[in-house]
Amino acid sequence: GADSVPPSSFVLCGPNSDSGLQAKPANFKGIEKFVVDSDILFPVIAECRVIKSPAEIEVLRYVARVSSDAHKQVMKKIRPGWHEYQGESEFLHHSYAVGGCRHVSYTCICGAGSNSAILHYGHAGSPNDRLIEVGDMCLFDMGANYGGYTSDITCSFPVNGKFSADQKLIYEAVLAARDAVCGSAKEGACWVEMHRLANRVMLEALKAGGLLQGEVEDMMAAGLNAIFQPHGLGHFLGLDVHDVGGYLAHCPERPAEPGVCRLRTARTLKAGMYLTIEPGCYFIAPLLEKAYADENLAKFLVREQIERFRNSGGVRIEDDVLITKTGIENFTL
Repeated sequence: GADSVPPSSFVLCGPNSDSGLQAKPANFKGIEKFVVDSDILFPVIAECRVIKSPAEIEVLRYVARVSSDAHKQVMKKIRPGWHEYQGESEFLHHSYAVGGCRHVSYTCICGAGSNSAILHYGHAGSPNDRLIEVGDMCLFDMGANYGGYTSDITCSFPVNGKFSADQKLIYEAVLAARDAVCGSAKEGACWVEMHRLANRVMLEALKAGGLLQGEVEDMMAAGLNAIFQPHGLGHFLGLDVHDVGGYLAHCPERPAEPGVCRLRTARTLKAGMYLTIEPGCYFIAPLLEKAYADENLAKFLVREQIERFRNSGGVRIEDDVLITKTGIENFTL
């Protein structure tokens, strides 16, 4: 009748807080006959994607296993004299031929030597084309995609299969940070505190190795952690490799402090969340120069020791983990 209320139509419309990209709302013939609501649906769907269903968990477990196996194949076969892209090619082949994963979740990052300090290397401007030399560290960040679900795994390793003393020092600093978070993350833990924990442990190891001096808490307060790890600890993973739900309206705001401000979420962890844990330590020339020029940072740096590492690149260890009520389940094998 004349007084009838028109039906409602809920459309998906809102920004991915990570990429800033907008979900394009649906449009169809006759939409003008509906009361269109573009506010309610997006945060509801985004929050549903944060907590993985049992079926999603099994797909994510599978694609992480395929990616882990492909990384192992690369590490077994690679040798000095290869180009970085040959490592990428080996990963792509194994993921598809053995795992049935036709696509990857992002452009493969295959940095060797100093290229391993370039956080998002491997794009068209730097297409994994460097010749890998004896003594290089490789940082390979690659993840297969299966049924639209992503993986995101990073392995760092010496191309000739044996760590030098300096390579071992940095690798073990990052490994200690990764282990500390894997031993502490669980439902109820604060992701911001997990980031701080990782950075604190890494700085302690660098101090023990003779690269830093002073109190680690003072280093953290000054923001020195962001010189060596200028990215967040990790991010949600799912249908997007940087999945939605990080900074929804009901979530904590992005922190302001150096390094921590790079976190893609500041939420308290819940069982069923699926995230990467990816601490790293890099020797990035512009950041080192910035630190040397800042008296609040320079006082912590043992410059003659740090300079040994200037062209060494970086190390990142990245695992894909499911949060449980009592800890984590690591899907990266």
